[in-house]
Amino acid sequence: MSLSVSSTEIEYPSSDGQPMAENTLQFEWIVALKGSLDRVFRNDPNVFVAGDLLWYPVQGNNKLRTPPDVMVAIGRPKGYRGSYLQWLEDNIAPQVVFEVLSPGNRAGEMTRKYEFYNTYGVQEYYLIDPDAFTVDGWTQRSGVLKAVEPIDGWTSPLLGIRFQVSQGEQVKLFQPDGLPFLTYSEVVAELDDSRQLAERLAAKLRELGVDPSQL
Repeated sequence: MSLSVSSTEIEYPSSDGQPMAENTLQFEWIVALKGSLDRVFRNDPNVFVAGDLLWYPVQGNNKLRTPPDVMVAIGRPKGYRGSYLQWLEDNIAPQVVFEVLSPGNRAGEMTRKYEFYNTYGVQEYYLIDPDAFTVDGWTQRSGVLKAVEPIDGWTSPLLGIRFQVSQGEQVKLFQPDGLPFLTYSEVVAELDDSRQLAERLAAKLRELGVDPSQL
């Protein structure tokens, strides 16, 4: 799927010139969030998950925009976008957004992010600090994003994912099926372990005179 804007209309750039991440830890978290959410909704064609994609909420204003580290738009089809132009998406705002803090983030910047999400219809907002092992969460109640307290043990109403937070010690997220969110290297390691186990089982079957390909 591809969404585009006529060349006669206002241009909505697909890049703001800023890097996706400032360090490897922030990048790993963004990739883990995006990849795990892709897995959660892999069988639902009408859930769009994106990372570092510029979101323009108002047609005609190409200065009003922000790129959530990860966003989920429920009710929108999967597919390629250069940016998320809300008026071309049945005017559906991303319902859930994640931000991953890095040392370069400033309090004023994060306040502006919160105000943007609060103003333009985000229903759940999660702010993860992987260096301090903390998570702050907000959900929309009575039209306003209000803090989730406590966040430890919290399950997202829209995503079904669970947060396990030991403040200052550990942050873990779990998919609805109980599997943890994994970094890319952890996924590769699990695949390698599974492949090696399958090879050992196949070898054992051959020792017993069984052809594994016939099973």
